[in-house]
Amino acid sequence: MAKTAKAASEALPEPETLTFEEALDELESLTAAMATGTTTLRESVAAYERGTKLLARCRNELADARATIERLRETEEGDVERRPLDDEDED
Repeated sequence: MAKTAKAASEALPEPETLTFEEALDELESLTAAMATGTTTLRESVAAYERGTKLLARCRNELADARATIERLRETEEGDVERRPLDDEDED
């Protein structure tokens, strides 16, 4: 059984190659499977390890998205100005 689980984990794509949605879907599937209590200890540890990598991938994607999201604001002159998302100055 351990050989099968190892072979299956080797066939999985690296988390860095997944989209945010793919990583999140897989992470949700892993946590759901672990929550049932039907996985073996070895499978649970492998799922936990994979889950930490998927979680890191999701967090990195969210951090990248947050860093690139900017609000657009029209200035008094009618120009459009870009501001970081966390700039709370509301004129």
